[in-house]
Amino acid sequence: MRNDIMLITGNSNPALAKEISEYLGQPLSLTKARRFSDGEIMVELGENMRGRDIYVIQSTCAPVNDNLMELLLIIDALKRASASCINAVIPYYGYARQDRKAAPRVPISAKLAADLITTAGASRVLSMDLHAGQIQGFFNIPVDHLYAAPVLLEHLRGMSQDDLVLVSPDAGGVERTRYFARHLGAPIAIVDKRREGPNVAKAMNIVGEVKGRLAVIIDDMVDTAGTLTQAAQVIMDLGAVGVQACASHAVFSGPALDRIENSVLSRVVVTNTIPLTERAQNSGKIKVRSVAPLLGEAIRRINQKDSVSSLFV
Repeated sequence: MRNDIMLITGNSNPALAKEISEYLGQPLSLTKARRFSDGEIMVELGENMRGRDIYVIQSTCAPVNDNLMELLLIIDALKRASASCINAVIPYYGYARQDRKAAPRVPISAKLAADLITTAGASRVLSMDLHAGQIQGFFNIPVDHLYAAPVLLEHLRGMSQDDLVLVSPDAGGVERTRYFARHLGAPIAIVDKRREGPNVAKAMNIVGEVKGRLAVIIDDMVDTAGTLTQAAQVIMDLGAVGVQACASHAVFSGPALDRIENSVLSRVVVTNTIPLTERAQNSGKIKVRSVAPLLGEAIRRINQKDSVSSLFV
């Protein structure tokens, strides 16, 4: 590592930041993020940042608005402290689901969030499993887009491959599922669903053969788990011997944990891009795999100006 590197974390995911710090052998720099009595966030950097290569580790997960604002303020403080390069490491990029105008008179929130981060003063963004790949183009600064697939594939390779089928929860996730299937030599199936509103989807049918197989649903995130648990039930009704799920981001909002606990899913494997609640950590159905080595290696290569392309797959 070059001696100009500094790691900073906000309050969104300090446990992941600590793991990345330990992987790199680089301590986290002193940063205070506090609140005024009316709820406004106040940020104070505790060390000299002039001319340094800074990596701000902050997922924009719940509370999304607070964590996004905290990230923007840290970036602005670094810019005003004359940091040489400000790298926003955003393991989970919030506001990503509105990435186009799907209806009249709606915002493109993913583009607005990108503009805010860029305007605040970020020099580069490092993120993981964006909800849509085109979000990279919303930034006018370099974006390194990593995938959690190597971490999740490590789990799947430990399972019996003979009767495995990988399932995409919708048509948009087929390419992701096909990538997993190519590495595992497994067939794929697709859930045909009809979305009835935000966070509301009804699984209708399965395209592909799941009877007599162990099905693994591959997705980028689990939010309310409505789609996931409905799809799992349909798959079991069609004769699968079991259903598991793998997802990069454990959003787990609203009734998600109740739905998972009461569903036919035997296991849900997620990464730690978003910190899990104590209940989720203690759930017998949820298994967490760490992406800290993957993010840490990307930071190391960016700092040393090495290629990170081998980490993109």
